[in-house]
Amino acid sequence: MPSTSAKSSRPAYDSRRLRQIFDRRASTFDDVAFLPREIAQRMRERLDYIKIAPSAVLDAACGMGDDLPALRERFPEAPVYGTDISHAMLTRALRHDAGDTSWRRFLPASIGKALGARGPRFAQSDFAALPFAAAAFELIWSNLALHWHSRPDQVFPEWQRVLKVNGLLMFSTLGPDSLKELRGAYAEVEAARGLPGRAHVIDFVDMHDLGDMLVESGFEIPVMDQEVLTITYKSPQSLLRDVRRWGAYPFERDPAPTEGTGSGSSRRRLHDALLAALEARRRPDGTIPLTFEVIYGHAWKAVPRTTPEGHGIVRLEDIGKGSPKNR
Repeated sequence: MPSTSAKSSRPAYDSRRLRQIFDRRASTFDDVAFLPREIAQRMRERLDYIKIAPSAVLDAACGMGDDLPALRERFPEAPVYGTDISHAMLTRALRHDAGDTSWRRFLPASIGKALGARGPRFAQSDFAALPFAAAAFELIWSNLALHWHSRPDQVFPEWQRVLKVNGLLMFSTLGPDSLKELRGAYAEVEAARGLPGRAHVIDFVDMHDLGDMLVESGFEIPVMDQEVLTITYKSPQSLLRDVRRWGAYPFERDPAPTEGTGSGSSRRRLHDALLAALEARRRPDGTIPLTFEVIYGHAWKAVPRTTPEGHGIVRLEDIGKGSPKNR
């Protein structure tokens, strides 16, 4: 969907609410970190096919910092920065990183610098408003984070701003089929009780719409692909527990429409009905599935066609390409 649709169909973005959610989830996020760790490995395999030697790297929404050691190992000459909206997540990332590189403090400064051993720098920020100068990085890496922002059409231009020309953006995010079992179970419960439907999972953005946003934001040669992963659970309770740890629905909602006054007993009945709807999805092998559509994307920052003042830029290599004799 183009950026105008992104503005109209997704909820208002509340960075404070998102920060609070992940500050609360930080202490238990290890329990569900298996998914981003698996996706990070698949992103690294895709990166193997791309030749790049960045002078500086940014992990946008680095969370607990799990991806930082591998980025530093792959690009030992480059300082690696991490940014996240959650202070509690960054605190965990700092401890994680310190434990991984503590032996390097004994190296002479000159050797440490050559090895890229100064470690990543951390900044707490919304990734649509990064505290970095323009053209500060040659690689931006973002693993399973973009879907948390309700306005990806605002995130891509900011990532484009802090990338150098011909710099690479590489990211993964979740697509529309993600959590479809949970969405369907909620819809069944609300319909059966005559309740208006509410959003219980994120309205994930389609792969093709993300590709359009990349081009609109000044990226070129976007490469997009997707795969569907299924995680299985032994009980609906364990499924819901993991979804809550991932952050569930981070945007503001209207007060819940419940039977009667919205008392604790009403909420309990709705919860029990949800458990039953998930239980009805149990497969012949005895497990309850939860689907994740994982979208992978990478693109390069295009050479600008205008100056900041709006003047057109004509590259020497483009001169004459439109003349008949050169066609």
